[in-house]
Amino acid sequence: MTYLRRTGLFLLTNLAVVFLIGLILRITGLDALLMASGFHPAGLLLFAGLFGLTGSLVSLLLSKWLALRSTGASVIEHPRNRTESWLLETIHQQAVRSGIGTPDLAIYTAPEPNAFATGARRDAAVVAVSTGLLQSMDRHEVEAVLAHEVSHIANGDMITMALLQGVTNTFVLFFSRIVGSLVDTWLSGDADRRGPGIGYWVTSIAAEVVFGLFASLIVMAHSRRREFRADAGAARLVGAPAMISALERLARAESPTMLPKSIAAFGIRGTGWARWWSSHPPITARIAALEPKPTRRRRAA
Repeated sequence: MTYLRRTGLFLLTNLAVVFLIGLILRITGLDALLMASGFHPAGLLLFAGLFGLTGSLVSLLLSKWLALRSTGASVIEHPRNRTESWLLETIHQQAVRSGIGTPDLAIYTAPEPNAFATGARRDAAVVAVSTGLLQSMDRHEVEAVLAHEVSHIANGDMITMALLQGVTNTFVLFFSRIVGSLVDTWLSGDADRRGPGIGYWVTSIAAEVVFGLFASLIVMAHSRRREFRADAGAARLVGAPAMISALERLARAESPTMLPKSIAAFGIRGTGWARWWSSHPPITARIAALEPKPTRRRRAA
């Protein structure tokens, strides 16, 4: 699957969340009730926040279950071989050093080297790795990948992303209804009319799509920043050379498999215009951030 298709699917998924919330509001008649009551902006913002944040929090609570189901990953409760024993011990040691509860370890079948971490709480998360990653990387590199995902958990990235998505969803719902109301009033020529017309429904839906795209820019910008933080955390746990080696190995591999939106995949990246909607920065930039900075020589007196 090309990166362009992966990016398109990610954006469509985010837009679908907002659209689904809007559809529920329309079907239940809450939208019409709000319009008919002559809504106040403060009340509308509270209304949008209730539904925008609720959707993201529900997604966060279900993220672990959905991630495991969608990838077919199996949680390793009892190691069946030396590799699984080493993985469990490694992730336990990293979790202790990071000050979090040991996350569950899962393995899923996929030829591409990839990994993800998700979960609603720092002390009840899961780290999953693909069979392709275990087969293509040496132990130092696998250890770096695990450290990267453990750092995501320790930094509270899943919770932060869910809250950020909830806030952006809130403003998408809020402004789309403001625009829909203004256009509906302009088309009808009756500022005192009670209840929404066709102009409101069409415009608010279109505005949800447009504002949803811009909201995704904010969410993805934060996602790229958190990758640098997770890389730095991994470097502290296992050393920068191991993390750099893992990134270089990943750069030589084929494009990672598309994962669900709730999953923080290890290596999704983009080029050109798509980089603005990419959840991960370019690997070259991540490597550069880990490399030691040259020290300036002091000018001789």
